[in-house]
Amino acid sequence: QVQLVESGGGSVQDGGSLRLSCKVSGYIDPTYCMGWFRQIPGKEREQVASIDSDGRTNYAPFVEARFTISKDRAENTLYLEMHSLKPEDTGVYYCSVEDDPWCSSYVTDWVYWGQGTQVTVSS
Repeated sequence: QVQLVESGGGSVQDGGSLRLSCKVSGYIDPTYCMGWFRQIPGKEREQVASIDSDGRTNYAPFVEARFTISKDRAENTLYLEMHSLKPEDTGVYYCSVEDDPWCSSYVTDWVYWGQGTQVTVSS
């Protein structure tokens, strides 16, 4: 049974920072792509960033160099370091894992999901 548990969300002021963590339990193929998504109120779930088994990363245009995705294989944990947060970043952030090595931008290609962690950025 694969489980993903996010943590690190919270409330910050405009311009603040947060570090999200996603602990993975159960076995997943280490070649599978991993990523972060978010759901802004009133909008569809969208990809924030992904990282493949070689450490290559992709970011959504709205990230604008403010976020960094990384993973710690020893701790089996995925991270999202977020800086210069804006009110429009407010939403629920999810970690996810594909079932293949090729990082997709389409939410329907992602298989394993956490329950999400709330990020709130105040003006």
